[in-house]
Amino acid sequence: MNNWKYEKLSKICFKIGDGLHGTPSYVKDSGIYFINGNNLKNGRIEINNNTKCVSEEELQNNFVELNENSLLLSINGTLGSMAFYRNERVMLGKSSAYLNFKSPINKFYFYYFQLPFVQEYFFNVATGSTIKNLSLKSIQDFEVPVPELNEWKSIATVLSALDSKIELNNRINAELEAMAKTIYDYWFVQFDFPDKNGKPYKTSGGKMVWNEELRREIPEGWGSGELNKIGDILGGSTPSKAIEENFCVGNGMPWITPKDLSINKDKKYITRGELDVTEIGLKSASLKIMPAGTVLLSSRAPIGYLAISRLNVTTNQGFKSFVPNSKFSTEFIFYTIKNLIPEIEANSSGSTFQEVSTSTLRKIKTVFPSNNILPIFDKKIKPIFKQQDVLEEENQKLAELRDWLLPMLMNGQVKVN
Repeated sequence: MNNWKYEKLSKICFKIGDGLHGTPSYVKDSGIYFINGNNLKNGRIEINNNTKCVSEEELQNNFVELNENSLLLSINGTLGSMAFYRNERVMLGKSSAYLNFKSPINKFYFYYFQLPFVQEYFFNVATGSTIKNLSLKSIQDFEVPVPELNEWKSIATVLSALDSKIELNNRINAELEAMAKTIYDYWFVQFDFPDKNGKPYKTSGGKMVWNEELRREIPEGWGSGELNKIGDILGGSTPSKAIEENFCVGNGMPWITPKDLSINKDKKYITRGELDVTEIGLKSASLKIMPAGTVLLSSRAPIGYLAISRLNVTTNQGFKSFVPNSKFSTEFIFYTIKNLIPEIEANSSGSTFQEVSTSTLRKIKTVFPSNNILPIFDKKIKPIFKQQDVLEEENQKLAELRDWLLPMLMNGQVKVN
């Protein structure tokens, strides 16, 4: 066990505070972003399309001094999310606290704060029944271990090396995704697939013909039809949760829910969800087993989450899944459905939540390439998907190793030589 001394966070920080309690005046495209706790994710400040900008004057009026030893912590709503400050041009809101440490030990506490009992502490001392709020006083008074320099540096180095590899894999996968999507769009949206001379078909003057069903021009020799032609569209169901024997964890048939896809949303492939179904559960709900390579589409609450199954799977009723046929590959179906999400959403209905029915989905129209194009596309795109799959699985193993090491390093069961 570690024999570390303990100090209040207020003793090892120059300052602990939070951001603006109120709404600033927003401007467009200033490059200075107003961030709150929901922008703090996995050690980084995440800027997205919903992140608003403020002026230089607004920033100066609400200036908070941050540096490389700062750690940002979400203290309102979602508690305990963190980010390092990397000289971004940002202004903090009230749900983003800053802890300005006296040394680079913030790298150690980034991991220490992820321990389940620390996250539980944050939740338990937070006030509010609907929206939880973690007070600055509770953070300042929180007693934490203070390891010797060589100890905390070694622990932070090991854990951050794993995170760095995960981040590198994610960047590679994002580049692969951009490459694959660009190929699909060039070939099947802009119709600039390689012609017989290897030149882009439409740009090089390839013949286009009017398609009455799609109400647009498509390449000569191509056709159109309903989505049910690209694969079998299957729904799912839910065995009774009142019967414990219907479900198990990790050693049954994978059973996927829209919640599982929401957790998995930054990944292309999925192996299993939180629960598996047993043989008893399969039979009780007459669940359909779909093969590996099935494209899973969440069809309600919400519509539009996509993933490819690594294994044989089943789903609940919140899905319309595409089982590829001999002509259309998983990869082609994946991007075809992804491109049609706006149209699928437009054809959904429902008073409580929007849902697209199987009958509606089957009748949505799409373009069908000529038979000679698809094998060429598959040969080009399948290696990209395969590499993405390998990197996602590697990241899963790295994350499991990190999560296994974290508590053992912190309690002294494992030492870094």
